[in-house]
Order: sequence, then C-alpha cells, then structure tokens
Amino acid sequence: MGLFDFVKNAGRKILGGGSRPAPAPTAPTAPQPDPHKAADIAKFVTGLGLEVTDLGIKVIGDVATVSGKVPSQAAREKVILAVGNTEDIAQVDDRLEVEAPEPEAVFYTVKRGDTLSKIAKEHYGNAMKYPVIFEANKPMLTDPDKIYPGQVLRIPPLGS
Repeated sequence: MGLFDFVKNAGRKILGGGSRPAPAPTAPTAPQPDPHKAADIAKFVTGLGLEVTDLGIKVIGDVATVSGKVPSQAAREKVILAVGNTEDIAQVDDRLEVEAPEPEAVFYTVKRGDTLSKIAKEHYGNAMKYPVIFEANKPMLTDPDKIYPGQVLRIPPLGS
C-alpha cells in the first residue's frame, strides 16, 4: 500500500467521450471527486480482465484511490499500473488488499529511446529477458514494440 507517481499527461486516453457536459467556469476551489472519471477507469480495469474483487476507484483531481482485493502481488501491481497509466492521473493511492503476498516488482518509467530489450539489459543484465517484462505487463501491453515515454512498467524479480 502506498502512493505511486505517474506522468500525468503520458497515459492512455480512456476518459470521457463527449457524453459529459463541459463544467461551467467557477472560482478556484479544492478538487472535488469525479465519479465519471472513476467510472471510466473502473470500466477500463474491468475490461482488461484483471483479477480484482470489490474494485473501488475514487478520483479527486489527478489522484486516483484504488481499493479492493487481489489474489497476488502481480495482480495488485497490474491494477495500479492500469489506473496510473491513464491520462490525467498523476498519482495512485493504493488501498488494495493482497491475498497471497509475494516479492514486489520494481516500477520503471519508460524514457525516450527505451525498448523492452534495453530495459531488460539494465535490470536483468540480459537483453533477451525482455519477454519477462512483456508478460509481466500484459494485458496493458499488447505488443513488445509498443511502449511510450512516461509509461510505467512492472519489472518483476526473475523467477516471478
């Protein structure tokens, strides 16, 4: 559990779709909960088929709080990444309960010029271990060549 940082404007565009009216201009106030954004993110996470029961997402400003129960550390990290790698989300407040704790993965923010092979070489000492990173980030990644700067990836310990 904790707070995870993401690049706010680097995420996947899943929010909105023209069905919501534009908010009326008002005087600056503290950010308010955004149930529409929370519902869009919950729908996205559910659509990925990630294992999470009692999924709860609350969005206030650029912070998403995620709660529920997941079967493993890997499932927890995938839910956090799916939520955080969403446009307009800068932080994820993790309140997920893990049924079977295991070693945590490292979160890595993709830089310009990175490839999964380059990242594997940096973290594992072997560029040919890139499939480990690719598999650890499915279903968010659908192709090992489609990563982008600012995206956050799971780098699991070898053997996990």
